[in-house]
Formats: sequence, structure tokens, C-alpha cells
Amino acid sequence: MRALTAAIALPLAAAAAALAVPAFADVKDGVDAWQAGDYQKAVAEWRPLAVAGDADAQFNLGQAYKLGRGVPADLGQAESWYRRAAKQGHLQAEDNLGLILFTANKREEAMPYIKASADRGEPRAQYVLGTAMFNGDYATKDWPRAYALTKRASDAGLTIASARLAQLDSLIPLEQRQAGLAMLPQIEKDEARTRLAAVSAAAPTPAPPAPSPVKTASLPASTPGTSYTPPPVVAPTAKPVPAVSKPAPALSTPAAVAAANAANEATTAAAVAKGEPVKIASTAPKPAPTAAKPAPQAAKSVTVHNGSSPWRAQFGAFGVEANARSLWTSLEKKYPALAARQPSYVKAGTVTRLQAGGFASKGDAENLCATVRKGGQACIVVSK
Repeated sequence: MRALTAAIALPLAAAAAALAVPAFADVKDGVDAWQAGDYQKAVAEWRPLAVAGDADAQFNLGQAYKLGRGVPADLGQAESWYRRAAKQGHLQAEDNLGLILFTANKREEAMPYIKASADRGEPRAQYVLGTAMFNGDYATKDWPRAYALTKRASDAGLTIASARLAQLDSLIPLEQRQAGLAMLPQIEKDEARTRLAAVSAAAPTPAPPAPSPVKTASLPASTPGTSYTPPPVVAPTAKPVPAVSKPAPALSTPAAVAAANAANEATTAAAVAKGEPVKIASTAPKPAPTAAKPAPQAAKSVTVHNGSSPWRAQFGAFGVEANARSLWTSLEKKYPALAARQPSYVKAGTVTRLQAGGFASKGDAENLCATVRKGGQACIVVSK
């Protein structure tokens, strides 16, 4: 496998020169500085965002350490930042993590990443896995599949895979090469399904449903362990008429809504999008008149700036736009301050950025982000 390591070194280095260019203004400033040759400025732009958890900034910082630009070359740091980004579903980071582990002779650890990347159709990973399957090193020997994976990498334009394919033509019998070619249509279909599953798995878990809008009486909290004394029994003066009790209607609860979401995602998503309040009809006898309930307090208004303010709050990046829209539905229910604002779905390459605008100043946007972060949701202020 030494020849394989040397062979993939050049494609890996070339891939490392590619940078993620997200919608964050500061990250884009870093990319602009990088392309202008000011690598130290680029790293300075990315580092705080990477520490704050931005996957694109983490990936770019890994690239800087891999190439030794703006920082001393440090493959350990590169591996660490790739790992952080990969945990957030950054597929490029996962691809590079597998390759950097492989070239560092951590091949047993690398192979699961190589396999996952190859299953998604990553040409460099397919080339490495195909060679491993031909040699029977770190993968089960399978010449037909080795030929098929090398052919997929070659068709994607990986020059070294094309050269390797020519070698395999003279090493693998014709019958097994034909069996490998017959696998190609199914491999291509499997790649599409695996890519979709990978993006879905990387999507954030939706926030819990907002509390029911039904108003309830304010009761004192119960104390665990407190004994209960039943009321005294009063002897009736007349024979009572047996009362037939009717079961109270079931109430919609957040748990029931969550279960319905899991059972029928499409139907529930449509109902949530309408934002209809839960209405409960009472079947109990009309109670005796009681003191009038205090009028509900008016909700605190949220001022939305409709001018040309550039400030926005950004909540994440998604490979599937539907996941961004689902998160917005959850956020505007959980945080009333977001309900009056319009979401923006900003395309940046293969990802969609979820943003909200209408802030009069950067300070207003920072205040909102601080509130959202207290609830466990990532949020950062950007300038469009």
C-alpha cells in the first residue's frame, strides 16, 4: 500500500486547496484574504467562528493547518479541525479526514471514513477503496468491485484512477472486469441514496413543540409526599339519582403532537405550518358564575426594521433546504420575537443558510442571538 499512499498524495493536496465559501461575511472575508495570499488574515477571520462551532470555518482552518499557510503545518491540528467539522455533517471534512488518516498510516481508523465517502460517490475515496479491494489490504479482496470503483473514480475525472484502470485491464480477467462493469448502474443509484441519507442524518434535531396556546388556571404546585385528606361525606336527605359520567375528551399535548409527527411527518408539518391553535370543547355541566378572569396581558410587540439594515441573525447551514424551513417553523413558535420576522434561505454552494433580518442595528441582532443561544440553538450575527 506504500505506492497507493504516494499516489493519492497529489490529489489530496489539490483537494485541500479548495475552501468552503459560506454565507457568513467574516468567513467570506477569510476566503478573499486566502485567495489574495494573505493567509494569516484568513486564519484570523476563521478561528473565532471555528471555535464558535461554524463547520465551514472549522473545515477551512483544517485546510490551513494541512497546507501550512497562515499557521505552521500541523497535521494533528488539521485532523482535529476536520474531525470537528465532520461531526456536524460537513461532508468535505469527512472526506478529507479519511484521506489524511490514511496517508498518516492510521489506515484501520481511516477505512470507515474512506468507505463512507466512497459510498457517497467521492472519487478519491473510491480510488483508495478500489485499490484496497484489489490488494486485499484493509478490505476484503473483491476484484469485480475493485474494478467498478476504479472505473467510477476515473469517470469522475480523477487522472490517477484512469491510469490505475489501465493497469487493472491487464491484471483482472475479462470475465471479472465485465462483472464489475455490470455493477455500475446499481452503484450509482446507491450513491444517490447514501448521499441523501448522509445529509438527512446531519440535519439538526427539531426543537420540541411549543406549549399549547390553551389557557389554564394557575394552581399551586403539588408537594411530593403530602398526604391527602378527602372531604367529609354528607348524608343525603333524598335518594340521589345515579349520575352517568362521561369521559373527558382527550387533550392535545406536546407529547401527542410529537408522536403524531413521527407517525405522519408530512401531515403534521402542514398543520404546524398553518399555526392553528388547539381548541378543546368541554362536555362538563356549566359551572356556577365565578369572578371574572383577568384579561390576558397583551403580548409584547416586536419592532421590525423594514429599512436597508444589513444585519441578520443566522441559525445554521443545511444540505437540504427543507430542513432549514423545518427549523424556522420550530424557532418562530419557540421564540415570539421571531414570529414577526421573515426568514431568508440563502444559497451558498451546496448548502442553504437560514437567516432572519429586519434588525435596526447590530445590537438588536446580538440581543436576539443571545436569547436563542440560551435555548441551545446556535446563532451568530452576520452582515448581508
